[in-house]
Amino acid sequence: MANKPNVLMILADDMGFSDIGCYGSEIETPHIDRLAAGGVRFSQFYNTARCSPSRASLLTGLHPHQTGIGILTKDDRPHGYPGSLNDRCITVAEILSAAGYATSLVGKWHLASNIRQVNDAWPTRRGFDHFYGTLAGSCSYFQPASLTRGERNAEAEATDQHDYYYTDAISHEACAFVREKSQVQQPFFMYVAYTAPHWPLQASEEDIAKFRGRYDEGWDVLRERRMQRLAETGLLADAVKTCERDPEEPAWEDAQHKAWEARRMEVYAAQVYRMDQGIGQILSTLEETGQLENTLVLFMSDNGACAEVLPLDGSAEAFIKRRPDLERLKPRNGCDLQVGNEPSIVPGPEDTYASYGRAWANLSNTPFRLYKRWTHEGGISTPLIVHWPAGGLDKGAIVRAPSQLTDVLPTILEAVQVPYPENCSDRHIPQGDGQSLLSVLRGGQEPADHTLYWEHTGNAAVRRGRWKLVREYPSQWELYDMETDRAEMTNLVAFSPDVVSDLALLWAKWAERVGVVPWDDVLAGYRADGKNEAEAAG
Repeated sequence: MANKPNVLMILADDMGFSDIGCYGSEIETPHIDRLAAGGVRFSQFYNTARCSPSRASLLTGLHPHQTGIGILTKDDRPHGYPGSLNDRCITVAEILSAAGYATSLVGKWHLASNIRQVNDAWPTRRGFDHFYGTLAGSCSYFQPASLTRGERNAEAEATDQHDYYYTDAISHEACAFVREKSQVQQPFFMYVAYTAPHWPLQASEEDIAKFRGRYDEGWDVLRERRMQRLAETGLLADAVKTCERDPEEPAWEDAQHKAWEARRMEVYAAQVYRMDQGIGQILSTLEETGQLENTLVLFMSDNGACAEVLPLDGSAEAFIKRRPDLERLKPRNGCDLQVGNEPSIVPGPEDTYASYGRAWANLSNTPFRLYKRWTHEGGISTPLIVHWPAGGLDKGAIVRAPSQLTDVLPTILEAVQVPYPENCSDRHIPQGDGQSLLSVLRGGQEPADHTLYWEHTGNAAVRRGRWKLVREYPSQWELYDMETDRAEMTNLVAFSPDVVSDLALLWAKWAERVGVVPWDDVLAGYRADGKNEAEAAG
């Protein structure tokens, strides 16, 4: 086991395609950029459009519907998904733990419908020896709800520290785990799941000050600059010619409350920056303990940028009442919690709970269309950076082969030379659709083209080679040529009916095979219970 590589998997939350420096951003991310310079970047890597489904797919190598998590973590049976990892899948932590690896999750889990009582969908029951983080989804950065150490509530660890900040706590805990395992010389698998830069917009004034004035020119100018940097890096090759503003958003010159708008993006940038600083601490710890050389590091995001407006629906008061964690939250500055996206609420401090809105999310996803929840490129395109000095990677290369989260587990298993099991505790485990990317990471031939599939709340897509068929529920299919039009500007559905019919049939067969619950059926169940579509979508 002494020569086995460590595996460090880092996941950002709700971060857009172009939000880091090496993917075109004006946000300084020197430590992530260092991974890219010494490793490999992917230009066409895909997630599954939403938080919990992406995490389920990343950890199991299966499509999320196969794992029990098709939307989020609500138990929607009998008309939907159970919302928890089921016993018909096995996690990479379970596989590597059985192979002698120490395993750790530091950060966000969000794969269990019941976060109050210990159950089989908690990380400690799915292969992780060590767990420090949050079981739920979004939460305050200063007082994170559902903070757990092992199987014990650890919320007091945050409330008892006057300078607690969740992103920093994740980074510090990860460093401690690295140091501990270096002393016993045991290879480790560590999954570091930041909540940054997911809303709420909360950061230290010191970090926000680093970006003061950075966004005063507005989203139009900054989007064009990101597009120029992306073109200069060669990441998009010739697949994008233009970068248009979301037609639902105003030109910056017509925007109201410009100073407040700029502040929103300043806080968001500060959250990305603080995450990068934490990643730098982890890399330094790996170096200090002599482990960076033989550590396979993967960095990615769980979905595209988020255009959600807070409160998600209804009033701020109703939003807080639906969130027990917010009802209990008592900001340490003595102020009442302010929820919402309005100029009277200046985001950043812990007594604010806001998001940055659709126009800035459009900047984050430069040059793509739409956002988290959609299966257009803006919802599913994510950076993927792979770094492994001892692994013989093609240093500095850009991989253009289309791939997705189901390919991550096979890549890790080939790198550590551990086979995927056929059974787990006498249960048959299905084989995933993914392919190892290790050969292409080493400069070898790109993997044989495999068809990629998506479905989330009725939004659907299938990609085979250059063609992508995509649908925004309840609209009709659209067809795009990804070799020349990744921005999805020219719908070719009327010009290639045979391609459309072939891909639509493939998608339908896939959906049946992996257990996609038709979105109309989920909605019908909610309506029968007197609930609306927003509640069904989470």
